[in-house]
Amino acid sequence: MIQKSVQILKQLQHPNGLFSASPNEKTGYHLSWIRDNIYESLGFEAIGDYSAVQKTLRALLDVLLKHEYKIEHAIKEKPKHTHQYIHARYHPATMDEIWEEWGNKQNDAIGLLLFKIGDLEKKGIKIIRNENDIRIIQKLVNYLQSIEYWHDKDNGIWEEMEELHASSIGACVAGLRKIAGIVDVNPELITKGEIALKRILPRESETKRTDLALLSLIYPFNIVSDEDGDAILKAVEKKLVRDKGVIRYPGDSYHSNGSEAEWCMGLCWLAIIYKQFDAKKYSHYLKKAAKAMNEDGELPELYFAGTNEHNENSPLGWAQSLFIVASVK
Repeated sequence: MIQKSVQILKQLQHPNGLFSASPNEKTGYHLSWIRDNIYESLGFEAIGDYSAVQKTLRALLDVLLKHEYKIEHAIKEKPKHTHQYIHARYHPATMDEIWEEWGNKQNDAIGLLLFKIGDLEKKGIKIIRNENDIRIIQKLVNYLQSIEYWHDKDNGIWEEMEELHASSIGACVAGLRKIAGIVDVNPELITKGEIALKRILPRESETKRTDLALLSLIYPFNIVSDEDGDAILKAVEKKLVRDKGVIRYPGDSYHSNGSEAEWCMGLCWLAIIYKQFDAKKYSHYLKKAAKAMNEDGELPELYFAGTNEHNENSPLGWAQSLFIVASVK
């Protein structure tokens, strides 16, 4: 199943290193999201294929270098409009920005990128090639300063309404911590985020107490206290876990059939977290994730609540990658 998942992921990776989120052009998931690309690369990191990981992270840096003028503008003047923020989605071949009126303010994606570059560099896996890369990474730090990420309402991981999201603030804090020392990071920039995060936790946002996105603060970021981590896990398991996946939050209307859709990646996410300290729960969630695969060995984006029918975004690279991370011993 690991080999099949790796094969599926490889089919989603383009020659330049970028991943499509899923093969489906009709839904637009054939495009490349910054966030999805990083999560999709984690599967290759788990099996020790560091060249594939390097290719992806460097491609993301190339995307941002192509749009450096936009980042510079946002640093000089705090963005007033959504389209002035760093875009979250690009064409995988041309690296052009895909623009439409849509939840584009996704600060967590920038924090995640800084986190992964810093994490890999400190593990001895070279991502940074030259001064151009250093320059754009420094500008990403300056960008988070300019937008004042610690109280900047964004669309978050699920690209929905603008709120202060714990998962977005936490991603930025984790990213700034990891990249510090590689580029210049004012410690105050981290402290402001830490204070803001403590104020929100264990909630995800004003409207969402429990949310699948909070798991990111445990993995990959490892940025919450044991107490907050336990509270997040208990709430997710009590309120969000279903048979074929994990709902994103109570009342989620995306692909709802009267009840919330079940996201397969959530089962893998829980397995990864429990792998560290609870063998029984780890095995439980890994088996549930394996059962959620369709007849082609694919993990789709989601299943319609209480059914064996999944939506058209299959395979979802993010889910397939997390399954590899969960499965590799």
